[in-house]
Amino acid sequence: MNTGSNNYTQIESDTATPNGASEGRTTGNANVLDNFTWAQKLKESSHPIALVFYIFFRLGPIFLYIFGSFIIGFVTEKNRFILHFILIVLLVCADFWNIKNISGRLLVGLRWWNEIATEGANGEYENVWVFETADPDRYINPIDSKVFWILLYVQPVIWGLLGILALFKLEFLYLILIIISISLSVTNGLAYTRCDKFRKANGLASDLVSRTTNSLLSRLNPFSS
Repeated sequence: MNTGSNNYTQIESDTATPNGASEGRTTGNANVLDNFTWAQKLKESSHPIALVFYIFFRLGPIFLYIFGSFIIGFVTEKNRFILHFILIVLLVCADFWNIKNISGRLLVGLRWWNEIATEGANGEYENVWVFETADPDRYINPIDSKVFWILLYVQPVIWGLLGILALFKLEFLYLILIIISISLSVTNGLAYTRCDKFRKANGLASDLVSRTTNSLLSRLNPFSS
């Protein structure tokens, strides 16, 4: 804390000095502080590697969609569209798998999967959603949680805006790709939203049972005041 305070004081002092060199030092110090802040936040994460991969897979397909064709053009002009399309599909599928099986479990203590179960004498198939939550006593890192939920909801919105742009440009093949991306992202979003509600409901029920039990025990205890 003392180091941060000294740096902040130095920046104000440099800004107040009407010297170009001082202003340059001010910008440099500010950049150092910004880099330190991002690095510090990453260090405060409970699962920094999982967080980095989560951010990469969430934003990577969008970055590749916008700049991929241009970048691939430097490597080869042959089948550029096909290569661009395939790479985006692979990243989108990797993003879906990573969120469903790794990121959700590590960053927010949630997991979901889908089962097809047979029911009744007729052997009819039923689609079953299964939600799994971590132990209520497990610590959920606020940085991990905030980044997870923000990117979980923001990414399909960005895809939607890109879909509107593709529609106006009559890029129907890219529009199909965007629809696939939105479908997978929304599936994860809905599943984790329901899973989070399930966890909160279980937490409230457990808390209510615990309070009721403690209240009854205190009333039945003849030594309680």
